[in-house]
Amino acid sequence: MFRTQAIRFKLPKWGQWTRNFSISVRRDEIRDIESLPQRLLPGYQESHEGDLLSLQWPTPPRNIFIVKKDFAPSVTEALVEFANHVTSTYPSTTIVLEPKTAEEVHSSLPFPVYSTQLDKKPSALHDKVDLTVTLGGDGTILRASSLFATCNNVPPVLSFGMGTLGFLSEWKFAEYKRAFREVYMSGAGVGDRAPVLEGPQATLAEDEAETQMGPTGWSSVRGKSMGTTRGARILMRNRLKVGLFTTDGKPVGERLESVPSQGTLGSQGTYVMNEVLIHRGKEPHLAVVEVFVGGRFLTEAVADGIIISTPTGSTAYSLSSGGSIVHPLVPSVLLTPICARSLSFRPLVLPSSTPITLRLSEKNRGRELEVSIDGVNLGQGMAVGMEARVWNEVMRHGKNNWSGGVPSVMRRIMGEEAHEGWVGGLNGLLKFNYPFGEEQP
Repeated sequence: MFRTQAIRFKLPKWGQWTRNFSISVRRDEIRDIESLPQRLLPGYQESHEGDLLSLQWPTPPRNIFIVKKDFAPSVTEALVEFANHVTSTYPSTTIVLEPKTAEEVHSSLPFPVYSTQLDKKPSALHDKVDLTVTLGGDGTILRASSLFATCNNVPPVLSFGMGTLGFLSEWKFAEYKRAFREVYMSGAGVGDRAPVLEGPQATLAEDEAETQMGPTGWSSVRGKSMGTTRGARILMRNRLKVGLFTTDGKPVGERLESVPSQGTLGSQGTYVMNEVLIHRGKEPHLAVVEVFVGGRFLTEAVADGIIISTPTGSTAYSLSSGGSIVHPLVPSVLLTPICARSLSFRPLVLPSSTPITLRLSEKNRGRELEVSIDGVNLGQGMAVGMEARVWNEVMRHGKNNWSGGVPSVMRRIMGEEAHEGWVGGLNGLLKFNYPFGEEQP
């Protein structure tokens, strides 16, 4: 397991001598993610804290996937610090990284990391990752979400704001020990079995996990139990599904140019966390797009483009184009024109169950429109007669039966932190309703 190195000391007066002895060398390895156990599927229970849910693990999470911001040395250092803390404090955990990140940091870690070539195995993360941790800004969260763009059950996302804006990031990195403990222990109870785990199926699941991991579950993390009523708070962010179709109604199966792991745009669609955008791009002419809402023709839009956004994406490109700000708990979809020729075409907020179709009109003078999903261009443009179809993702299937969406771990707002959270984001990041000329605090 360890290598033996020969150390030669040079002594100026007494000559030189050699001494061999064993020393521990860092195990700088990158292993295949396929060797990890299958992922755990957590439950989400309604809680007394309004519309937020409570995270319930059947057994402690093991496979921790970390996504970091690129070209930021301070974030890379934070990743190494975080990974060392997690693996040393919670001995049953393993660290999963994107291929380029694994190559960058594996030699700085005293334990092996796991990765895979996502272009060859796009669904590998879907089967193995228990929890996703992001270190960066909103773009890092969107990238992490895009890696699960064809997955129905996205792992919970614990996000640390280390980017430029950070509207979606809930936690400060200085809180990482508290934050991870809260997520890791969520679902643990007295004797390591919370009431929600009672029953033969839950007992079998836990026994199987203990057999695989050994005595390294919740019982090995002494002094960190949060009690049976202190589950991590979860905001379930809904997504949209988008499909691109040819003039004869067949799905276009092109992959995303820069994110091949997102899979194809088949008849089942690809999930979108922020927005779907069609835009005239480099064409000099305005786009002419037929808009259908709920299967009925609404209007023929003449504009630079059209945005279809989730409430999460309402504070992104849609907001810059004049769209409404919508709280992420409001089940809705936003239809926002970009620089429409007609001043009467205003942004719309529609029920989340409303399907929307955008068809490129034969009156369009340009060759084709560009299509992007969460800021990533598709390899296939939208030609005359083609359609972009957008419909809602169904998340709830009964009481405490949730699937779909992006489960985001939220901070507990204390008294002195009342200015933080979503409302604090409007004031602190967007400078909401500040008068002109007034100095901002």
